Amino acid sequence: MKTRNELNTCLYLQKMDGLTTPHYIDDSTQYSEVQNGDVNAVRNRIENGDLTLISDVRILSDNSFRNSIYHFVLAASAIARACMEGGLGHDEAYTLSDIYTRKADHCQTIDSVHRLYKEMCLDFAERMHEIRKETVISLHVRKCIDYIYENLDGELSVKTLAGMTGLNPTYLSRLFSKETGISIKQFVKEAKVDTAQNLLRYSDLSYLEISISLGFSSQSAFIAVFKKMTGVTPKVYRERYCLIKNN
Repeated sequence: MKTRNELNTCLYLQKMDGLTTPHYIDDSTQYSEVQNGDVNAVRNRIENGDLTLISDVRILSDNSFRNSIYHFVLAASAIARACMEGGLGHDEAYTLSDIYTRKADHCQTIDSVHRLYKEMCLDFAERMHEIRKETVISLHVRKCIDYIYENLDGELSVKTLAGMTGLNPTYLSRLFSKETGISIKQFVKEAKVDTAQNLLRYSDLSYLEISISLGFSSQSAFIAVFKKMTGVTPKVYRERYCLIKNN
């Protein structure tokens, strides 16, 4: 209650200036194109200059740069919630939101914050697009995929996944291959390498830390699998694509 006088003063000044706080907008409505995975629509809005981070309606800081950062953080959380409602996994949505929030913390100008916002919207839209393509996947296979991504450092054998879904291991293997086009073992490898690529681009974790977090038996095993699937070593990949210092 210590802010009562300050609140009343702000409300009075807003009223005198004719300013009104925008009404609550449902995230799934505000970010419907991102939530629906409409990548082309998001790209078109970026190219046309229509996709912008709205940071001038609510003043969260007297410093305009810091104000844009605060609005970016709010937008990152809102987009994550909207995409979760659209089917994106909880851990993936909020981890991606956190990644972009940390990247925003390295921005030096308002323009760089706005560019990062567009990159984030497009990234989420592309992920939602992939989910939309996978809507034909059965509940059991979808459950397997979610479990794999949430337990990349754990035991991900066919037996484990079968026990988790309540299906016969042989039947699950056939069903998974039929619906995804690859075996469970190959899917796990691709999921680990895909996650490793993000860690190499957006974190400063060592190769050993990444290999441990993704359940590889050793750092050398991680490097071997990564090189086989991407054509380059983790070191070369990080040197080419690391974005931590580029914001």
